[in-house]
Amino acid sequence: MNTLFELPEAQPEKAPEPTRPGVARVYRPVRNQVELVPRDLDSTLPEDHVARAIWAFLEKLDLAGFYASIKAVLSHPGHPATDPKVLLALWLLATVDGVGKARQLDRLCREHDAYRWLRGGVPVNYHLLADFRVGHQKELDELMSQILAAMMSTGLVTLRQVAQDGMRVRASAGSGSFRRKQRLEEYLEEARSEVARLAKERDCPETPSSRKQQAARERAARERCGRLQEALDNLPKIQEAREKRAKKDSKAKRARQQEVRVSMTDPEARVMRMPDGGFRPAFNLQFATDVDSQVILGVEATNKGSDAGLAVPMVRLRRTDGRTDRETSESSAERLPLR
Repeated sequence: MNTLFELPEAQPEKAPEPTRPGVARVYRPVRNQVELVPRDLDSTLPEDHVARAIWAFLEKLDLAGFYASIKAVLSHPGHPATDPKVLLALWLLATVDGVGKARQLDRLCREHDAYRWLRGGVPVNYHLLADFRVGHQKELDELMSQILAAMMSTGLVTLRQVAQDGMRVRASAGSGSFRRKQRLEEYLEEARSEVARLAKERDCPETPSSRKQQAARERAARERCGRLQEALDNLPKIQEAREKRAKKDSKAKRARQQEVRVSMTDPEARVMRMPDGGFRPAFNLQFATDVDSQVILGVEATNKGSDAGLAVPMVRLRRTDGRTDRETSESSAERLPLR
């Protein structure tokens, strides 16, 4: 085809060059911009959130035992204490979420809206949370009984069928912390000397240190002394149990047995055979559970390596909803501990 003018030859299209980060037009974060955002804690939580249900439930319970130790009262001087109901609600929500550490719960109280809603701005830290859980064991046991009774009265827990099983949980004690009687006595003597030295240093300090640091060192020394004394007290019991078991063992197995040892850091821990076939310091936890609702009714911690004989204290359950008592087994001795 003839044309009036010569057309240039078609050039192949070049691929576009990739955009460099420095020349790209994007929205970048501006974190120093001041914003006025009117918002209250109540608006951050949905109406059907579990945290609201926990708080509403606690409002109906008798929590007088948690307030008995508070010294600050109306018409008297003193700094207000954190409301125990708030601490209790935080631990209940943490239990629902599978959180069991005070430091992790303290972090959630600053970062998670549900925990911030329960907290409501009251002072909370990990030390306060841990002390609350440790210092109110009796009140917490009673509260768990009230919760279980409320669930039974509404039919959530029927006790129609109760199952029990155990699991071995690794103890905090290390395998290297087990010592024989002679070494325990030596360590106990050293610990007592350390307690006496710290007491003398408190009266006549050689190095400047705060009162809080000095009290912490003394407390640690006393606790170590107490653990060593408890370990020595447990030796006769362990020896007696071993001799009882040895009557069923062969002579060769009895000859291989070594001297009894006890952990210095956790005197109650015992070396048990774990599911993987190894032997490590552990505890045997027994759980009694309502089969229909899968609610745990009782927990018992023991240092017995075998489950034999552990069903007797937890097999009897009594109805607490006002109806006729019913036992889950005819062979029972004690009432289930609600813990």
